[in-house]
Amino acid sequence: MYRLTKYSLKRIIYPQIMNYIIKKRDGPSRFGEISIDNKTIFTPNLLFINTNRFKAPNFADIILTKDKNIQKKPSFIISKTFIYPKDLSEELHLSLDKKINEKFFIIPGNTNVIDNLIKNNPAMIFIVGNANQLFQQPKNFLDFIVNLREKIGYEKLIYTPFIGEPSSFALLSYIGIDFFDIYSAIITARNDTLLFSNGRYNKNNLFELPCNCPICSKYKGKPANMNFHNILYHNYYTMISEIKKVRNAIINGNLRNLVENRVKANPNLIAIFRNLDKDYYDFLERRTPITSKNNLLAISKESFSRPEIKRFQNRVIKQVRKPQSTKILLLLPCSAKKPYSFSKSHKLFKEKIADSGNPNIIHEIIVTSPIGIVPRELELVYPASSYDIPVTGIWDEDEKKMIRFLLKEYLLHNKYDKIIAHLPEELIEFTEDLLIKPVKTCIDRPTSVKSLDNLSKKLKKIVKSLEKVKLQDRLRENLQCLTSYQFGNDIGEKLLKNCIVKGKYPYQKFLQNDTQLGMLTKERGLISLTINGAKIVKEFNKYWVEIYDDFTLKGSVFAPGIKDADKEIRVGDEVIVTKQNKLIAVGVAQMNGEEMKKSLHGEAIKVRHRI
Repeated sequence: MYRLTKYSLKRIIYPQIMNYIIKKRDGPSRFGEISIDNKTIFTPNLLFINTNRFKAPNFADIILTKDKNIQKKPSFIISKTFIYPKDLSEELHLSLDKKINEKFFIIPGNTNVIDNLIKNNPAMIFIVGNANQLFQQPKNFLDFIVNLREKIGYEKLIYTPFIGEPSSFALLSYIGIDFFDIYSAIITARNDTLLFSNGRYNKNNLFELPCNCPICSKYKGKPANMNFHNILYHNYYTMISEIKKVRNAIINGNLRNLVENRVKANPNLIAIFRNLDKDYYDFLERRTPITSKNNLLAISKESFSRPEIKRFQNRVIKQVRKPQSTKILLLLPCSAKKPYSFSKSHKLFKEKIADSGNPNIIHEIIVTSPIGIVPRELELVYPASSYDIPVTGIWDEDEKKMIRFLLKEYLLHNKYDKIIAHLPEELIEFTEDLLIKPVKTCIDRPTSVKSLDNLSKKLKKIVKSLEKVKLQDRLRENLQCLTSYQFGNDIGEKLLKNCIVKGKYPYQKFLQNDTQLGMLTKERGLISLTINGAKIVKEFNKYWVEIYDDFTLKGSVFAPGIKDADKEIRVGDEVIVTKQNKLIAVGVAQMNGEEMKKSLHGEAIKVRHRI
């Protein structure tokens, strides 16, 4: 065992630390600011070793050191043993930490002892004492980290010593870890191995350096001639570069895309990731925003398990009901451009629907992967509004199973007089048996002249004998479908009852007795309420946030002012603000309901209207 490893098993750290403030959230991951030794540090971040043998590089934000007098960098000062065996007993653990430090607590990676060890524990940073051992057991590691994060809440931090390298930073941050260290950079450098975002490579297996870091760009020899110092600093640069990519991804709301790309580097990472999606949907979903400005990239099998996709699917089959006036279901293929209505192919479909003579009696549903089925009324809703998937025309068994399940469940609760399937043959093959006497209109390609003419002919014939549906009725019902998706069936029905819809899609207002209740916008894809609309939502005791009696609302609502909140609130939800159970404002949630109740810092609601 290298002397570095022996040294690193001995001790750890107590700097001066101030409050942690979360600035951005993306799933369980957080981009935040913490003051260490009166300097602001971003998270996630890396701890760099600083000893006589291993000097921390100038670009290090935080250092691990024995030197209590160091002044140059925010420092974790080494003072106590922190690598404990996995099965260390609770009693022995507490005997080693008789006096719990105000800012740090070293916790063994045993899920069974979490409750007792964190009870009334004031520590800000929880250090997993046997993280390296635990990391070799994907299910146990994930179970422990998720449980620890759930129990310590949103504003405390987790540090996992001895694990983490460029390929794993994205995943580990995604599950809620905030601090890593650079031990892997040193150990791999001792083994002549360079770290990259897609894995490890021994210098002897590289023909040339696939890197342009300050070390590699200046290095003139062959990779095989690199010395320990060269490799170490290359590893340092790669690690700090990757942690910055992770922070940027969190800020921009697309960390999941980065995770799906990085986990392919290691079977252990894939195992953790798949178990995360399989066993901890609720953990992920509660922390996943309902809106996003980013494209969801469905590039792997793991994309189908994304919490935002599952949430969309669940709401479609459980909350959404077809527009009441519609009697004809028209199944359509998706388009590359999103939202679908703005694509060339769907403009052609819309033309044929408009020419049918009774367009408002026709209900369109788009059949697609990885989303499943998308009622036209929800095409502006994330993730249906913005996803990309490789188009091959080949449907694998998992895709078929997913689409069949969703279509079957939807049709159990939504009945039509007739179903028209304007779908390519490969889609018809595995969905036709779910449809009652479907009319198939696609002759070759959905957008070919023959297929479009056939669609037009069939539509005209089928709707001819049906009573016409007024445009205003259909516009109201469309928005009711959306509000049902967003707030639930009861609220959707009450909000749109007897309403008039004004404006050109995708910007529409709905009014009741000349009073505006809300508005649909393309950018958000959801309903934004006015105060009058919020009054109706309040009647159902949902999406509410109660602030303290002595809190004066002037702008945004911050976490310290929140007394209680609906636990079903997600980041991006439309929420109503009450004081003494009286409506005072409406806005958009910047935290989920649980975090609002438990946090002492940060913006919780961006207020739009207030009384």
